[in-house]
Amino acid sequence: MSFVVTKEWLKDRQRNNHADTVVIDVRFNMADPEAGRKSYEEGHIPHAVYLDLNKDLSGPAQKHGGGRPLPDVRTFSEKLGALGINQDKTVIIYDQKNGIFAARAWWLLHYLGHEKVYVLEGGFKGWTKAGNIVTKKIKASESTVFEPNVLRDAIVDMEQVKANIHEKAAVLIDSRSKDRYLGQEEKMHAKAGHIPGAKNFFWKNIMNEDGTYKNTDELAENFSSLSKDDEIIVSCGSGISATPNIMALKTLGYKNVKLYPGSFSDWISYEENELETKEE
Repeated sequence: MSFVVTKEWLKDRQRNNHADTVVIDVRFNMADPEAGRKSYEEGHIPHAVYLDLNKDLSGPAQKHGGGRPLPDVRTFSEKLGALGINQDKTVIIYDQKNGIFAARAWWLLHYLGHEKVYVLEGGFKGWTKAGNIVTKKIKASESTVFEPNVLRDAIVDMEQVKANIHEKAAVLIDSRSKDRYLGQEEKMHAKAGHIPGAKNFFWKNIMNEDGTYKNTDELAENFSSLSKDDEIIVSCGSGISATPNIMALKTLGYKNVKLYPGSFSDWISYEENELETKEE
């Protein structure tokens, strides 16, 4: 995939262009929010800095906006600058197995206009399995200024999703598991089901067991029912697991792909919004 780099590429980059590259560790555990930071402190890829899903890659939850709304642009940009990241740096992101957290961080930088941001193939697990070194040494970052160039058209809000249901101007996809999509299981939210009209494309279907993305032929087959001429709105539970699907779609050349950041958790915060539990 065009947004993924190999372990060998990263090692070579660090040897030859260390000052131009920033590596970000975004490991996280939904069940234990402090586990990611602890894992980073116990060992990480050399020179990596750390960003936390809840504290850095998300804003505070409100009545509406979803369980993990987007962070404030100015605040997040200042954090990036403090880590030595500007628009000229090449940024490599990883989590444990190259999953939803790395994709969320990738999408956020993409949303802020960064054009040189990639996800590490196989994540931290792939890095260590290949015998590469890790360190406990925490890098002292040389701060800079990150100037955001926000892609406002990359997101939609609840009202736009609701309008789309009636006008059918875009294709809405739900990236959660089939059971959650059908409302057969829901442990994270107060209501079960999906946004009416949403089609199910489980994000794990684009991944191999080892945390690598499937090849482009397999990705194309997965999304074969979607037209590249359509506007595609991608959702999930709270705007996290939607992002691997966005990476895959953009890799395949889908241009008009947008995230509904609040996703299902925002949708159900409005009592009047209807839900569906059948396949669409």
